[in-house]
Amino acid sequence: MPLPRKPARFCPYCATRLVSADDHGVLRPTCPTCGFIAYRNPAPAVGVILEREDQIVLVRRKFEPMAGGWGLPAGFMEYGESPEATAVREALEETGLEIELTGLQNAYRAGADTGVPVLLLVYRARLVGGVLVAGDDADDAGWFAAADRPELVFRSHRRALREFDAGLRREQRERRARR
Repeated sequence: MPLPRKPARFCPYCATRLVSADDHGVLRPTCPTCGFIAYRNPAPAVGVILEREDQIVLVRRKFEPMAGGWGLPAGFMEYGESPEATAVREALEETGLEIELTGLQNAYRAGADTGVPVLLLVYRARLVGGVLVAGDDADDAGWFAAADRPELVFRSHRRALREFDAGLRREQRERRARR
């Protein structure tokens, strides 16, 4: 499991030792020479709930953190990359599948499992092509019905799927009520 990010100690611009200073009511490492403030923001990541009929795709993690555990296809955004592009890229890299995003499921505070704060955006998607094969940092991938899903290792992924499943049940009830 990775260690939590430590606060910066030196200014990346002028190498002066940072001091603790008030920034709108919050003490933050600040450069007394040039004024640089070392914010400790969560890292942006994106996950995908790829559905087909009554199944979704899950991947088994090849590397730490949580190696061997199951989760949604997901990964960190690259600099200059949009969240939507990240979702499409991660799905292709981890599953070999080409997807089309159908909507934003939700945003989640994540990283409590690993100690690295993350803002996770989870998109819903549909399959448009490709062949399911584990790749990149996944060592297995599969389609799973709700009753057959393995336990997911990340709390944020579990929460996203609970909300997704609740939405499906709500849609089914609404369809039955319209009949």
